[in-house]
Amino acid sequence: MSGADDRLGAWSGGLRKRAFNATATVLALAGVALTPALAQQAPAVARPPNSVPLTFGMNADQASAVLGIPLQYVRGRPGDELLLALPNVKGGALSSRSDGLYLQFRRGRLTGWKGDWGTIRP
Repeated sequence: MSGADDRLGAWSGGLRKRAFNATATVLALAGVALTPALAQQAPAVARPPNSVPLTFGMNADQASAVLGIPLQYVRGRPGDELLLALPNVKGGALSSRSDGLYLQFRRGRLTGWKGDWGTIRP
């Protein structure tokens, strides 16, 4: 029976070695999966100039600077005006769109805005 015991001992030793290797591999892969993906994190940089949001209380010059385009007069008395910001879309098949942003000013301060999506002008 010593031959059978030797074969059983060799087989179980190989099985333990495989189990250890499999466990080590799973733990290594789990460690890699749990580490943060540093290459995918955005670097800390300053915001582009047009990413400052519109806020209530801005004057017309500040709103124009935030949007990066000049505002066009639509109607109203000085200080209580409705102004329009039209994006400057150049080239491409979608350039026929002119979605405007209407800005309402009261007493010289921004009190509201509304986008006009769907207006297609030549």
